[in-house]
Parts: sequence; C-alpha cells; structure tokens
Amino acid sequence: MKRFLIFFVLLASLSLPLFAGGSQDASKPEAAPAGSGEWSPARPIDLVVPYAAGGSTDLLGRAIEKIWTKYSPQPMRVIDKPGGGGVTGSVFVANSAPDGYTLCLGYGSGCDMSMPILQQLEYDPFKALDPLCLISVHTVMIGVPTNSEFNTLADIIEWTKKTGNPATVVSSTANGSVDIVLQALVKKTGANLTIIPTDGGGKSISMLVGAQTMAGGAHPSEVLPQYKAGRIRLIGVAADDRDTSMPEIPTLKEQGIDFASYGSIKGLAGPKNMPENIKKYYESTFRKICEDPEFIKVMTEMGQPVMYLDITDFTNFFKKASEDYKQSIEELGLAYYQKKS
Repeated sequence: MKRFLIFFVLLASLSLPLFAGGSQDASKPEAAPAGSGEWSPARPIDLVVPYAAGGSTDLLGRAIEKIWTKYSPQPMRVIDKPGGGGVTGSVFVANSAPDGYTLCLGYGSGCDMSMPILQQLEYDPFKALDPLCLISVHTVMIGVPTNSEFNTLADIIEWTKKTGNPATVVSSTANGSVDIVLQALVKKTGANLTIIPTDGGGKSISMLVGAQTMAGGAHPSEVLPQYKAGRIRLIGVAADDRDTSMPEIPTLKEQGIDFASYGSIKGLAGPKNMPENIKKYYESTFRKICEDPEFIKVMTEMGQPVMYLDITDFTNFFKKASEDYKQSIEELGLAYYQKKS
C-alpha cells in the first residue's frame, strides 16, 4: 500500500555522543560464536523499550513478556530506557554485547527513521543494530477531551484560521512518529498548532484526559482504554485506510486533509554483529509468538495489529520506509546537511 508521506519536524536541541552511556558488564559472557548450530538463551533476556512506560511500545513489550516463556526456556524482562526521542535506549542496545541477551523493541520508530536525517547524530540505525523481525505497525490517532467543541481535525484547523489563535496539541515523544505526524500537519495545512512533546504516551494521554491541551496524537493502544471509558473522543486517523482496531474513526483524508503516514514501525533489533544462529533463534521464536492465539488476542484487545515479517522482509520494508522519509524530508529542505549549505 502506497503511503503519502510528508514529514515536518522541528529540530530539537539534542546532544548525544556516539553510543554514549553503554558500558559493558564484565560479568556478561562473551558473544556466542557464529555458526549454524542451534542457540538457546541460558539466562534472562533484556528487552529494551527506548520510550517511557505506558506508551504503545511499552505495552507491546508487556504483551511479549507475557507470552515469551511459552516458547523460550528463559524469561524476558522489559526495561524502559526513555530519552532523546528514543535514541538513548537504542544507543544502549547498540553498545551492548551481541550475545543475544539485550534486544531493542520499537526498531523503525521515529528515532531510527527521521532523526539521523534531521540532526547530525553519530547514529546510523542500519550500522548500529541488526533487524530481527517486524511485529506491528501503529497508526497515529488524533483525539480531543470529551468536552471539546471539535468533532474533526478539520474543525480545529478551521478554528485556528478564524481566531488566529494556536491550538495546543500534545505528542508522546519529541521527534517520535506521533510528533512527526503532528508537525507534518502543520506544514501540510498551515494550521497554527503548538505541539507539546512529552516523555511518552502515558504522560501525553494523561494531559489529554485532563484537558490540559486542546487535542493530542497517540497510537491506538495508548488511547483505547480512555476511549472506551469515554474520557477521550477520537476524531481522526493519519492513515490511508481506517485502522482495523477502531474502524469507526474516519481518516484525515475523509475530512478533506490529504495526509497519511506509515505510523510507527515496531520491529525488533539486536546489537550489530550478532551471530547468525542467535538471529535465527529470535526470528523463529517471534514468528511462533506472533502466530500464538493468546498473543493475537492480547494485541487485538489493546489495539495493536500483528504484522510479522522475517529478517529479510523486514529489512527491505524498513529500508523502503526510511528512503521515503529521507526523500520527503529533503523535499521540504529540512535535512541537517541542507541547512548547513
């Protein structure tokens, strides 16, 4: 499915050294030797979520953690490491030993797609991490407090034009996929929106429920509980088609706003140079998890589609999406190397 991508991101001030803060524990075993022999973990695995607790990636990690021991002899521990729009946690994994005991969840999100183009970072997601599989893709929903006067995003845009006042809109993470979509809408529509990034989906939803902002962007799993409880009204989804988890919510295109996005890609990755037998173990095990009826049920209930792709297909998908991001950002003249000239 073709995606119409236009991304506009306000560059945040960020200073992160190459793979900073990732010292290795000397007690950890050396990386397993490469080879065709079977590999299986001998101790618990750390699944690093580079975003705050309560967000869609964290919720995905908890769902995986719940099912994991059905298919692996060792437990999996979800560790949230937010910061730098997702870069901090990704860098931590990139700095870890490629021994199969530290993985990154959310590979392909905003920090991997756009930030290396928007800012001069010593971080290349293709060189720092090895893709293992795709698990899900999360759309971006636009919501408002229940007492809001607005019924569509088009209503908000029209209000800003009529009054000349900005509309405040909260996002989950600076330069993350939700933030990118909101900034893209500013560029696309000319709407006067003041974007307020937070440190994760949980915080942004709390602000929206408390009517601290006029609107907000989030992924379905982040808003579903509050939506079902009637504390949030959802007014649009930034996708080509309606999200299957919430088919009653119209797309922005249905509101006359010609905009859609990939959403947030939720892949799995490990440190670069992970042995092939370890990568194959995770590729195979996650395939089983994604086919597990209990996992599919949990994912459906929290509004996250299961969209498994193996290493090869996910790598190709990620590269294509990254190229589209890069092309769109360059067309807008927002790449850091264009700004230098």
